Amino acid sequence: MRVAVGLVLCMFLASIPIGSAQSDSTEQEEWPGDPIDSHIHLTWATLTLDVNDWADEYPEIVDVTSVGESELGKSLWVVRLSDWSNETKPNGDIKEIVYIDGGHHGNEYLGTALAYLSAKWYINGWAEGNQEAINVLQNTELHILIMLNPDGNDIDTRWNINQVDLNRNYDHYWNTCPTTQPGSSAFSESETSANSNYMNTVVPDADLYVTMHTGVWIMLYPWGKWPDQPSDWELYHQIREDVQENISSIPIQNANQGLYPNCGTSRDYGYGVMGYPTFTFETDDEQFVPGSFENLNERLGEEMDVMRYLIDNVWYWRARLDVRSIDIVGDSLTLDVVNQGQASTSNATLQYLNSNGEVTWTSSSFSVNATNSSLVNIDSRNLSMEDSGSWQLYYQVRVIDAARWVSEPIGVEAVMSTNNEDSNLLIGYGLFNPITIIGGLAVVSLFRKDEQDEE
Repeated sequence: MRVAVGLVLCMFLASIPIGSAQSDSTEQEEWPGDPIDSHIHLTWATLTLDVNDWADEYPEIVDVTSVGESELGKSLWVVRLSDWSNETKPNGDIKEIVYIDGGHHGNEYLGTALAYLSAKWYINGWAEGNQEAINVLQNTELHILIMLNPDGNDIDTRWNINQVDLNRNYDHYWNTCPTTQPGSSAFSESETSANSNYMNTVVPDADLYVTMHTGVWIMLYPWGKWPDQPSDWELYHQIREDVQENISSIPIQNANQGLYPNCGTSRDYGYGVMGYPTFTFETDDEQFVPGSFENLNERLGEEMDVMRYLIDNVWYWRARLDVRSIDIVGDSLTLDVVNQGQASTSNATLQYLNSNGEVTWTSSSFSVNATNSSLVNIDSRNLSMEDSGSWQLYYQVRVIDAARWVSEPIGVEAVMSTNNEDSNLLIGYGLFNPITIIGGLAVVSLFRKDEQDEE
């Protein structure tokens, strides 16, 4: 009887917003927002009211959409945050995209709360003129699905209404680890099907994906199936060093080693299929202590510090190659390239385009490690150049096979002459004759070997 009464009491307490039961506390300056933002148990109905209020009050930065419905027909709301007055960054570049979801498991309330607060922090920051929030929203799109499992949330269970563990239902080595309730097949549930569809159609090029859970205070990166480090281990290890040295002592580990073997997860689907850098953010399980009514702006303050770091630095979570020079001597080309990002790339190529924009020459593949400068020597005997030609780099932004490919133009102001009879470089431009200029990543100079020797 005592256990039964305790469970009923816990469920009753969990249904009360903290704003109605908490003691007074001094709000920290870095956590804007009223105590009403703090929930122990956020119901789907309350969430629906909240997100639509945000869209009504701040239409310049908040857009709310439903990505589908739960098995019981509840809308799966995604809050999309950015400065919508501009499609691009202030400098004209494409905005980075961050995707966040919470509430895979209906009874993991702090994970859902962290997704909620990740949205509310930037909304409040924008409203109050917080420069960090303004900078992020001018340069980034945040897509936040706060509650993926509203049916399970509202009846206080881990599973969805079909008794399926949604975080074992993704099409990445589905049902190949010891697990329970993975569903009848990958994406058998409307919730996971809707989530993966949003990933593939709306945010396929996201540069960060964080899925939020509760249970053990830890951040997990791929893989769950294997103890091996992921292909982009340099990126994950650098993030771990930065976080633990400057922000939080939270453990950051491979999911298989840090927790237990797990397959069919959204984290590994996001990395292995979509090519995102991904984390499972596990808040601790102190939420289950009855009578704890701590303000969640304070309760999850350290976790929000980590989230702000991940979001504020999202530009770095990929390879970003910056060509400093291209030197051609005879049939040999030397490429000086710097990686400004924190992810490596393993199959980059240099390409030459004719005046019609057609690729007429592609170099052999080369690698550039994270935060590294490389001198790459390339056989250029088949390279032919012409007036008004141009250069570009073609590479994957991360090492994982699923990572997206990018073509990035190299700014060219070239000076060319040659007396090499065996070279396929076109002759006749004259010394110091510019080929073309297409904008700002590098200066490419072509010098004769004898001129270099004289210098």
